[in-house]
Formats: sequence, C-alpha cells, structure tokens
Amino acid sequence: MTKSTTMDAPSGMPTANPEYGANALIVCDNVVRIYQVGQIEVQALQGLDLLVDPGEMIAIIGASGSGKSTLLNVLSGLDVPTAGRAHVAGRDLLRMSAAERLDYRRHVVGFIWQQTSRNLLPYLTAAENVALPMSFAGVRANDRRARTAGLLDAMGMGAKANRRPGELSGGEQQRVAIAVALANRPRVLFADEPTGELDSATGNEVFAALRAANTELGTTVVIVTHDAEVSGQVQRTVAIRDGRTSSETLRRTLLDETGASSLVAEEFAVLDRAGRLQLPADFRASLGLKHRVRLELESDHVGVWPGESEKKAENKQGGER
Repeated sequence: MTKSTTMDAPSGMPTANPEYGANALIVCDNVVRIYQVGQIEVQALQGLDLLVDPGEMIAIIGASGSGKSTLLNVLSGLDVPTAGRAHVAGRDLLRMSAAERLDYRRHVVGFIWQQTSRNLLPYLTAAENVALPMSFAGVRANDRRARTAGLLDAMGMGAKANRRPGELSGGEQQRVAIAVALANRPRVLFADEPTGELDSATGNEVFAALRAANTELGTTVVIVTHDAEVSGQVQRTVAIRDGRTSSETLRRTLLDETGASSLVAEEFAVLDRAGRLQLPADFRASLGLKHRVRLELESDHVGVWPGESEKKAENKQGGER
C-alpha cells in the first residue's frame, strides 16, 4: 500500500499520513474472501472495510449470506482471507503460519459459538472447562485455580463451579463458555449469535456477562447477532450487506436541561475507502434509482438523482400503461 504525504505547516516538510487503522485493534482493509463451490466462485466478502478500537463492544448484523459469519471466522483465525489486509492486535491474518495461527487462537482471541453444546466439554465440570485452556497454555496450577474462580464469580457462576454442562441451563452454559473464552486473557472476544438459542430473559443474562467482560475486564467484544435486543444495547452496530459494510448505527446518551437522560441512535451510511456507498433499498425504490444515477456536488452535500435514461424509460412505460 502506498502512503500519501501531507505538508507539515510549521516546517513545510512532507510527513507520511498515518496508515489506515494505525491505532485500531482490528483492521479490515478491502478484505476479500472467495470460496470455490463446485465450478462456481462465491464472493462472501467483497472488499470489506472495518475498524474496531481497543475496549469497544460492537454488534455486527446482516441478513443470511451477507458475509457476517465469514468475517467472524476470518477475524477469529478459523478462516483465511483471500486478499486485502486483516490485522488483529498487530497480527497479520493473511500471513500467519499454522503454528502462529494456533498461538493466535490460544492467546489473542476468544470465541463463543451459538450452540451451547460446542463451547464446553460435557464430561468436565464448569471449573475444569475454564481451567483447560490455561493448562494448554502452560499456566501454573495455582494460577489456574485462582483465575478460574475469579472468572466464574465474574460471570455469576461461582456457586456452580463443580457442575457439569448437563446440569446447567442453556444460559448458564453460555456464561461458563464466556469464562472459558476469557481464560487466557484474550485481547478480543468474538461471539457468534450467543443468545440465539435462549429466551429473552436468559439472553439478557448472557449479554450482561459479555458486558462485564468488556467493562470490568477490559476485553474488546465483537458480537454477531440477529437479536435486536442485543444489537440495540451496544454503542456501535455495524450492518453488512453483500460482503461489505453498508451502515453503522451509533448510540449516545444525551442530558437535557433538567438532567434527564435519553438514548439517541443515529444511522450512517458507510463510505468505504474506494468511495463506494450503499444506498438503502427503500431509498432506491422510492426515487427510482437504477443502474445509472446523476450526481451534483453542492457546497455542503452531494445530490443524487435518477439518470436521464432511467427517467425516459419510466416515462415510456407509464405512457404505454
């Protein structure tokens, strides 16, 4: 990637612009993932850009086939991107060896599956499940016991440390799974539909545990979800459509003159680094935007109108009817 330069005002000397995502924990720069299905190439990610800062807790949403699960697999080290740049905590996900990828999954990231049965070994107790990753990482027995107890207490599961998964509810299993994922102090915790198999009340308990991992332990949390209750409780929700980030919803708390607080959510379209912008389907349908559009640069905005050929085609169809 070529770095552009700018002029430093005091000295007049050129200085290099910071690299895209220089201070971010997660950097996706024009990431592409192509699968070969028989004779057909499927582009699951089509030049996706995404930045996540240290300490953030974000949700990723999108329809089935949009690419959100592929993105999660890439970032968690379970899959390798075809092209682009993908870094997590300084690790280059395109160029890691098999040994480096194992170390990455063991120490840098934690992962929680939607299916509770995939997260825990059924013949081990909750405490034994949490201690197992630390054992693989070579953590001393005394340290394992202390961290296991602390994590289970933080997840509200200290009293059930000696129970096996079959003796726990679905929500309890997911909270133990969060403790397992946090065992080796990962920089990022990835969760794939962590409340997908749970009722609303139990799902809220699991989300509270994820929030505790973020706020109390300082872990960056990335959640893929269809659950509006979950996506509505994070500061930033990223929507993916057709393998690219299409919009972001940012939430903030405002105080009025009386001191009363209210949550404000604003949705923004994402303009990627190539200048591509995805217009919402209802906008396109309402204005008849198809194929070609006409752009006008104004002093403070860009105007978008149907192209002349599209207007003529619509007028002709209207006359024929």
